[in-house]
Parts: sequence; C-alpha cells; structure tokens
Amino acid sequence: MRVQLQTLMLVLIGLFAGALIVGAVALYAGFYNVAATHQHFRPTFWLLQTGLRESIERRARRIEPPPLTDPALVDRGLALYHAQCTQCHGAPGFPPQLFALGLTPVPKNLAHAARERTSAELYWVIKNGIKMTGMPAWEFRLSDRDLWAVVAFLRELPLISPEQYALRVNGETRPSFPTADEPRKTSDPERGKLALEQYACTTCHRIPGVVGEQAPVGPPLDRIAARQYLAGVIPNTPDNMIRWLRSPQQVHPGTAMPNLGVSDRDARDMAAYLYTLR
Repeated sequence: MRVQLQTLMLVLIGLFAGALIVGAVALYAGFYNVAATHQHFRPTFWLLQTGLRESIERRARRIEPPPLTDPALVDRGLALYHAQCTQCHGAPGFPPQLFALGLTPVPKNLAHAARERTSAELYWVIKNGIKMTGMPAWEFRLSDRDLWAVVAFLRELPLISPEQYALRVNGETRPSFPTADEPRKTSDPERGKLALEQYACTTCHRIPGVVGEQAPVGPPLDRIAARQYLAGVIPNTPDNMIRWLRSPQQVHPGTAMPNLGVSDRDARDMAAYLYTLR
C-alpha cells in the first residue's frame, strides 16, 4: 500500500512538473495570446479567479470593520465612489468609461461584489489594490476613514435603483457615448461573442459560451432568443434587440442597464450571437 502511494505521488509530481514545462515553453514561444481582445482560456480564468478570491479572504481575516451605518459616512462614500470609482466600475444606470470596457480582466460590477464579499474584504481590496488588473491601491490616496466610507456606501449599493443613485449625486444626468457607426448588411455571431466581452456584459449577466465574471446582477442570457419580450417591455425581434443593445435607457427609462455606446455594427453582431442562445 505504501509503495502504491509513493508511486502515485511520483506520478502526480511528474504530471505537475510536465505541465509547468509545457506551460513555460508555450509562454516563452509566444503561443499564448496576451491581447486584451481575447479572454483567458476558461481553466486559466477559473484558476486566476480562485487564487484572487483565496488571497483576499486570507488577508482580510483579521480586519475588524468599524460601524458603517452612519448616514454621513455613507454619503461621504457615495461622493468618493462617484468621483473615483464609476470610471471603471460604473453605477446603477451609469456606464463605465470607454477605456474601462476594453480592460481584461474587465472591472467588476461592485453591486455584485458588495453582496459576495465581507466589509473587511472590500476594505482590503480598496486599500491594497490588485496587481495585473488595473485596480489601484488607495492606501496613500485616501485616509483610512475615507476607505471605510467607500465600504459603507458599497454595503448599500446593491439596494440602490438608478433613479435613487442619480438623485443622490445631485441629479446628474446619465452620460452617453458618441459612436461612429459603420454600415453593415451582414452579422457575425463570433464577432458578437467577442463584443459581449468587450462591452463588459459579463459583469452583469451569465452568458453561455462567454468566459468572464458571469455576475448575476441582471438576468441570465441563456435561451434569450426564445423569450417573448426584451426587458419586459418590447417584443423580442432582431430589430428590437439591436435597439435595446444600443439605447436601453430610451427603450426603458430608468433601467439599471446603462447606454454603453454600442455601435450599430457591434449591436448587430451581438444580437446575432444572442439569437444562437435558444
């Protein structure tokens, strides 16, 4: 029995070493595509997400959050969030800036993160940042009280509607992006699948066949082609799908889905892919 265990251990060690060698050769030869337009392989994405989660949980265990219910603290956190965080993470009814949509990994939807993470974990991430993601460390830019103020606001974020958020930031109107449309008669579902990643759709939706965060903030998009209505308000037709992807705030004012500046070409390709989900 002991010999069998030793043999099994040697086999596992050999497989692990072989995998490392193959991976190193692939990286050194330039086979792995590092373009931000291509998501990681699904196992790579899972491995990175698992390491990220475990690392944050381990380092946040000994952090003791202060009381976070003071309305003044929450309001301070809202002001800081709107000034410093919406550019990458967006807010209810407010899209991220264009540059953030092109990041890989795409910045998380923090309404979902606030439900999934403890206050200590949110504080640790804001304070220390996360390497190789674009998330900066705010330790030397915000006071400790301000760091906790942002956490206090994030605790409320999942409960805030787009209308409430707009009112709380002094009625600021939702921004829209100028787009340069490219006339196109045909649609490309594979390009549409890529566009769904590039417009950060996985930060709010579970989308079959698309690797990403898959956060359940909005409805899952599996079998969307078989649904009767889009957003519960317009019939599910190809033209309406394109219209919804391009101007959700016009179709359904006050919806949490912001206008992302989707071009006509991108919307047609995205719709073509979504109509394969039956």
